[in-house]
Amino acid sequence: MPKPTSKTQMLAEIKKEHNALNTLIQGLSPAQMTDPLVGDWSAKDVLAHLIEWAQMCLGWYAAGKRGETPPVPAEGYNWRQLPELNQKIYEKHRERSVSDILKEFERVHQQMLTTLQDLPETELFTPKQYPWTRDNLLASYFISATSSHYRWARNEIRKGLKALS
Repeated sequence: MPKPTSKTQMLAEIKKEHNALNTLIQGLSPAQMTDPLVGDWSAKDVLAHLIEWAQMCLGWYAAGKRGETPPVPAEGYNWRQLPELNQKIYEKHRERSVSDILKEFERVHQQMLTTLQDLPETELFTPKQYPWTRDNLLASYFISATSSHYRWARNEIRKGLKALS
């Protein structure tokens, strides 16, 4: 799927992927929400992963707006250490309830949409908007934390369900 090149395309893709993921999640049984489907992760854990990455993206953006250069992807981690970071995220959220994760997933999704709707298109699609984005578009980070990540989650959960059947 080609990356969106406008704010309108970006928002439409985010909404489409969010709806598709929600449709899948709503069809899962309580056991499917909490039993391992993606390695050791349950569907709930996958959603917690999405929550954390969206919050990190919002944090990077807020720091950039304040003139700061945030640690990306996270304090003490570089991009080569994503497995370790993702394990830390899993451990942070694994004891949370399904209902808590579902509520927060929707809250953070709405926060992402509100933030994106308020952003000028030029800020999203002009390279080097902030020092922390380097040569990348700000939009790339938001796409990765929303529509691309939603698609990944849906595909991984589906693969896990198929492997169990």
